[in-house]
Amino acid sequence: MYAVVGCRSCGTYWLVSDPDRQESATCPRCETRHPTDRLNRFHESDDRAAAAQARAKLLADKHGQSEAFERAGTVAELERELDGFEGAVDDREYLEGSGLDADEVAAAGADDAGGSRSRDEVVRDALREGNATEEAVVAYATDHGVPAEAARDVLDRLTRRGEASESRGEYRLL
Repeated sequence: MYAVVGCRSCGTYWLVSDPDRQESATCPRCETRHPTDRLNRFHESDDRAAAAQARAKLLADKHGQSEAFERAGTVAELERELDGFEGAVDDREYLEGSGLDADEVAAAGADDAGGSRSRDEVVRDALREGNATEEAVVAYATDHGVPAEAARDVLDRLTRRGEASESRGEYRLL
C-alpha cells in the first residue's frame, strides 16, 4: 500500500509505503517527523506508479499546471515514448560528451556508497559525539559540509520538537 501524504509544515507531498505499519514518517523536504495516523492522505493505492501519478497531479494542480499535466500523459507513457526515441543520450555518452570520464564518475559514486548524511544527521552526530554548545555543534557541522546557519536551524528545530534539550547553553539529544 502506498499513500500520497502532505506535510503540515512545508506543504510538500510525498509517498509513504505501508503507512498503517509505520508509526511516523519524515518529510523529505523539511525533515519534520509526523505520526502517520495524523498525516493527510490524498491518495492510496497498492500500485506505486498509480500513487506517484496521483502525487504528480497534486503537484501540477498546486502550481496551476493542471492543463499541462493532462497534456503530458502518464509517467509510464512518457517513458515508453523515450524508449523509442533515437536521439536520447545515455549517461555515459552525456558524461563523455561533457568532457568527463564516465568510469571516474562511477568510481566516485562507489566511494560514497554509504551515502551522504543529511544536515539533520550531521547535527545529531555532533551532539552524540559530545559537542554540547551551539558553537561546538556549528563547528562540527561546518567541518562536515553543513552551512553554519543551517546547523543552527536544525539545532533549533530539534529543540522545538523536543528531540533535543538546551540547558545553560548546552544541548543534548533526548
